[in-house]
Amino acid sequence: MHKAVFRIKSDSPYAGSTSQNNTRIELWCNDHCDLLHIAGDEQTDVVEHVSMEVGVREQIETNGERTIITDACLKEYGDDYIEAHLAANDCLLLPPLRYERGAKIVRVLALDPANLSMLYSDISAEHEVTVESKQELTSVRSETPVLAASTFLPTLSDRQREVFLAAFEQGYYEIPRGTTTSEIAEIVGGGRRTVEHHLRRAEEKLANAFAEYL
Repeated sequence: MHKAVFRIKSDSPYAGSTSQNNTRIELWCNDHCDLLHIAGDEQTDVVEHVSMEVGVREQIETNGERTIITDACLKEYGDDYIEAHLAANDCLLLPPLRYERGAKIVRVLALDPANLSMLYSDISAEHEVTVESKQELTSVRSETPVLAASTFLPTLSDRQREVFLAAFEQGYYEIPRGTTTSEIAEIVGGGRRTVEHHLRRAEEKLANAFAEYL
């Protein structure tokens, strides 16, 4: 399998919003709307630009980055031309699309490297294209998730967090267990029954948060 990364100069709303700054947009298209992950120093200006051009339905801000659901799909703005070329040249798009410095970054997979060359030829006939990289792959790794872990981790109290981390660090969850709740109580201070209560509450919250992803 072979991979190529193309930088395509673009005047689409997303590319345009990054043309004068170092903010990066990653896009997952859902036909009726887009899911965007925005990172960089001037996110407010980018979000305002996207809001005016495409519309913003909802946004979440976490750890200095934003996840946005748009009102419409960028395909409505004629930014889907790459799909026809992909199909014609037997190539696959590796999401997400990325927009930065006024360009669209497209990562493409193909079984035959000649298909990547033909794809480049087709796109460059209509757009200004630069080949960022080209390589043979032995595997395809998953990308950074759209949502940071902190967006779905449960909120533990300070005491629950302290007790749970102490239990983990002392080997409570190893097989066989490396410590007991009595020993954990001595480390964090407090009675064994109270420590066990905090530990069970932390475990319950973590189990409830992760069960839906299993």
